Amino acid sequence: MSLTAGTRLGPYEIIGPLGSGGMGEVYKARDTRLDRPVAIKVLPVHVASNPDLKQRFEREARAVSSLNHPNICTLYDVGRQDDIDFIVMEYLEGDTLAQRLARGPLPQPELLQCAIQVADALDRAHRSGILHRDLKPGNIMLTRTGAKLLDFGLAKSVGSSSVPSSLTASPTMTTPLTTVGTIVGTYQYMAPEQIEGSEVDARSDLFALGAVIYEMATGRRAFDGRTHASLIAAILKEEPRPITQIQPLCSPGLDRIVAQCLAKDPDERWQSAGDLKRELKWIAQAGAESSSAGQTSAPAASTGRWLSLLQWVVAILLAGAAFGLGYGARTPAPPRVMRASLALPRGITLDSENSSLAFSPDGTRIAFAATGQTGRSQIWVRSLDSLEAQPLAGTENASYPFWSPDGHYLGFFADKKLKKIQATGGTGVAICDAPEGRGASWSSRGVIVFAPNPFGPLSMVQAAGGTPGPVTAVENEGRTHRNPHFLPDGKHLLFLSSFGPDDKEGGIYSLDIDSKQTSLVAGERSEGIYVEPGYLVFVRDNNLMVQPMDAGTLRVSGEAVTVAENVQFNPYRWTGAYAVSARGLLLYQPANLFANRQLTWFARDGKKLGTVGEPSIFSESLALAPEGRRVVANIRNAEGKLDLWMYDLVRGVGSRFTFSPLSAPHAAYPVWSPDGTEVLYSDGLGSLYVKASDGASGPRTLLSERGMGSTTTSWSPDGSMAAFSIQSARSGWDIWLVPMKGDPKPVPFLATPANESSAEFSPDGRWISYVSDESGREELYVVPYHGPGGKWQISSGGVLGGGWIGAGREVFYTTRENKVMVVDISASGTNLEIGSPRPLFGGNSPPDGPGVFSRDGQRFLVAAPLGESASPPLTLVVNWAGELARN
Repeated sequence: MSLTAGTRLGPYEIIGPLGSGGMGEVYKARDTRLDRPVAIKVLPVHVASNPDLKQRFEREARAVSSLNHPNICTLYDVGRQDDIDFIVMEYLEGDTLAQRLARGPLPQPELLQCAIQVADALDRAHRSGILHRDLKPGNIMLTRTGAKLLDFGLAKSVGSSSVPSSLTASPTMTTPLTTVGTIVGTYQYMAPEQIEGSEVDARSDLFALGAVIYEMATGRRAFDGRTHASLIAAILKEEPRPITQIQPLCSPGLDRIVAQCLAKDPDERWQSAGDLKRELKWIAQAGAESSSAGQTSAPAASTGRWLSLLQWVVAILLAGAAFGLGYGARTPAPPRVMRASLALPRGITLDSENSSLAFSPDGTRIAFAATGQTGRSQIWVRSLDSLEAQPLAGTENASYPFWSPDGHYLGFFADKKLKKIQATGGTGVAICDAPEGRGASWSSRGVIVFAPNPFGPLSMVQAAGGTPGPVTAVENEGRTHRNPHFLPDGKHLLFLSSFGPDDKEGGIYSLDIDSKQTSLVAGERSEGIYVEPGYLVFVRDNNLMVQPMDAGTLRVSGEAVTVAENVQFNPYRWTGAYAVSARGLLLYQPANLFANRQLTWFARDGKKLGTVGEPSIFSESLALAPEGRRVVANIRNAEGKLDLWMYDLVRGVGSRFTFSPLSAPHAAYPVWSPDGTEVLYSDGLGSLYVKASDGASGPRTLLSERGMGSTTTSWSPDGSMAAFSIQSARSGWDIWLVPMKGDPKPVPFLATPANESSAEFSPDGRWISYVSDESGREELYVVPYHGPGGKWQISSGGVLGGGWIGAGREVFYTTRENKVMVVDISASGTNLEIGSPRPLFGGNSPPDGPGVFSRDGQRFLVAAPLGESASPPLTLVVNWAGELARN
């Protein structure tokens, strides 16, 4: 049920939607009697129409309304009008804890303040005989006045508490309202007895609070699993990794508190929220006293000075070790492994799809590629003895940053070129063409070896500029050679060779740039980096591994050892967000396994209209069904794999649509059939599949071209043809058509030396829009589907994408500045009349993320990010090789 602005429910006037969930839709409204904002939750039909559920809800609402506490969202009223049942609550402004955690763990003082306030709120609720039963980050709001516990939608009133109530009227009940055996709540935060369907009590809420505190401290969930079954098994049997192993600067006392909260047996947990609150206050007070005495580490705002201090500590330790060896004195203890968090500049997101981090050769600076509010990536440089990172002008659209051997220059890919720029700033200089670069390395001999395309051989060019030439050979154009990294001798390098997930010859290879000889070093599905004094660094199962390697023989030996767990890694580009220096420094971004985007509707003027379903890790693309009630979305799992999910936009419920094994490629780029009965999609490597949209049958292979890059883009209105883009080493991206009936033999539609992509049929089937870089930058064009006819350029100044809106009388495109423009278009015979572009969303950039227009063109559905930045802080490890001594 959707309420429009201006609707009245008693004295409450609806202003607009706030969100929706399993217990109803929530709206912002105005109390016309007191002229104050309120939040109204409209109960779902399954509650309002069931007398028993409704009676239960009303009893529990009366109980919750008696809770008067500064850290509990106040329930004002319960009402009914025109067959609509609703409750009225305090309107809160701020972020949920879930949104805050999408930006990384909380500093300990902030964590403790939030945990104390929530524990105090639970203590009041438990003393009043009320359990929450769904405590999680999404039900904690961070406001200017502190944390607020909200959404007692699964709350339960229990019998009279054994602890005297502090309220004058404490509601009591003689029988529980929830039958034993009923499971309610959110799995990641449910106590073992709650999962097993046994009776719960206040200690079940304390288990959930322990899981929340763990997540605030580490940025990771205490329990996780790939399936509900594995998650439940983890909660019932496993113990989470200690907090101080993940965040060494956290108080050891916090480990003890959380461990007792997460005890499997309720009798071994804290027995009341009051006891837990007092322990948390003790840690907070001890931390404040030691901080005032100058005994604690620097606060988060002084991260740069803390990192500098770490380096000095390690330098002193190393110097002491050298002195002892030189004079035969006592052998000092080995340098300690030390860790610190390194926050990214506010409002930017690290490019976690590609190799995005790079240490300078002397290990004193880092360069990283990140995206800001404009939606365009840029290179930033930060010295480790500084608190600030500086963006480099002239590096817009940059990816894969790498340093020159002397540290004076940075190389990168941008605008289909391999470029370089002075590390202190200046003008970017193009070295040579690189249509879609996939990694580069700068030799001490003054040459750069790079991957100019996703498929094909490596090339080599003089760093001063010139004509590049191949330096490796591939047996077919579907094989990729990429992610090169020179060894210290400047003559040998490591690179990744792969022909897809089933390639038994793929792995890390060495190359002699003089003889062009290559040999297999390790059969790992990751880029390989050599680090002195003799290690091969690579990623396996999202863990950063090191293995002894002889730089002379180019052979590995011994066993690989983990030096960092849960590292951000893209298994389909074989690289990620990590960097290792020769001076014992390791920098990486922890994998962000948390839901960080929300399906959100916006009007054309940019006004937010409402959200759909629960947050998730949305990626790549959305496809709206012809009837407008369903959307297929790409969702990335913890291993980095893309699968398709089907969302019911009316009920706000999503379910997995494709079930490819982890060893298989992506399922991505969904396209609906005109009648809505089927979904076409690609694996990104040249194969196309079709699956019934009701999920009644498995997918059928429409086209198989293993090893080639591909994206499905459109299905003709008459159902006869589908358009897709395919990439080759010879001609880049081209547009092809494949018959959807009869023999699925593909035919080229646009195949030129330029790159053509993003083809989309007009709603009447007469025209095709597409993006091409034939002018030197990507622009949006329209041509007739069935010639003859002309070609019309719609955009100017460059685009990121575009296509048709509504009935086909408008087209849109996204500028390089991430602004959306719309253009009127009308056909007169074989001619098109093109109007002037005008901005949508009030001239502002839409939320960053995959999006799609509604069928009438009046709304825009986008997987919008939660919070300002989805990037967790980076983790810096000093003396990472010390981890080897522990194994």
